[in-house]
Amino acid sequence: MKFPEHAYLAAGTVAFLAALLSMPLWRWLCIRTGHVDDPGHRKIHDHPIALAGGLGALTGLLAPVVGGLLFVLAGGLPESVIDQLSYGFAARKWQLLAIVGGALGMVALGWWDDRHELRPSVKFAGQLLITLAVAASGVRITLFVPSVLFSYFITILWMLTLINALNFMDNMNGLCAGIGTIAAGWFAAIAIGHGQYLVALLALAIGCALLGFLPYNFPKASSFLGDAGSHLVGFLLAVLAILPHFYSETSPNRLAVISPLLILGVPLLDLAWVVIIRWRLGKPFWIGDNNHLSHRLNRAGLSRPNAVLVLWLGGLLFGAVAFALN
Repeated sequence: MKFPEHAYLAAGTVAFLAALLSMPLWRWLCIRTGHVDDPGHRKIHDHPIALAGGLGALTGLLAPVVGGLLFVLAGGLPESVIDQLSYGFAARKWQLLAIVGGALGMVALGWWDDRHELRPSVKFAGQLLITLAVAASGVRITLFVPSVLFSYFITILWMLTLINALNFMDNMNGLCAGIGTIAAGWFAAIAIGHGQYLVALLALAIGCALLGFLPYNFPKASSFLGDAGSHLVGFLLAVLAILPHFYSETSPNRLAVISPLLILGVPLLDLAWVVIIRWRLGKPFWIGDNNHLSHRLNRAGLSRPNAVLVLWLGGLLFGAVAFALN
């Protein structure tokens, strides 16, 4: 039975509005409590900016998830939709709980880092514990290798890579959130095409939540994602790359398995770029600098908003190739 399109529309709309409308409150609370990014080294803003984006995006993600569960329990949806959602929730309940718990954990870890500038080793340990718990729930990569140990290793490595890639890429207004919106949109489109409605709903919730935050961050920022937001975006995109089945009997093109790498091509290329440069300069890879792709485009003559738009376009083109493979 085909999943109704209006359910997708409802999930995306609720996520977008929840993020958009909650941002002023989160921004006010952050300013009131001093949870802000102050001007300083390598920063171009001249006044404190609220680190509210992660909280707004999380609100947008949770609103349709919680709302959907309540509607299923209350019987407030058409019977066919309730049957499909109930089956999906039952089949993936531990995974969904782990994803929501992981999202909360990443926001908490990032929030703590924003407040206290955690040592890299402490932050990495927190990332490792959260990703290990998510992998233990069954959200894992196999790559057709029949080894549980390998599955855990490659899954945790993938999640840590994406979390830090998006954390590194949060260096210009709108860049991290925009890339996250585009990538989640492509994951949703592919999942809908494969009839993987629960994955599609989650992807739409993520993408539309980030879209609801973007007006507060681009082209001028009244709020930043902060580490809480960039950790959340990286974690959720890593999960979206794992949940769908990109190769199956209904999608026999073996090249489809590289779809996640293409959809996330911009942040992965940016990560590889800066790590290689820092290694060649003898610097620790976790120490920030101005050698990201966005900075290079800016130094080449593009304004910061235009540099971000170019990288958004790159994300759209990479995603289009991935979509064509499916």
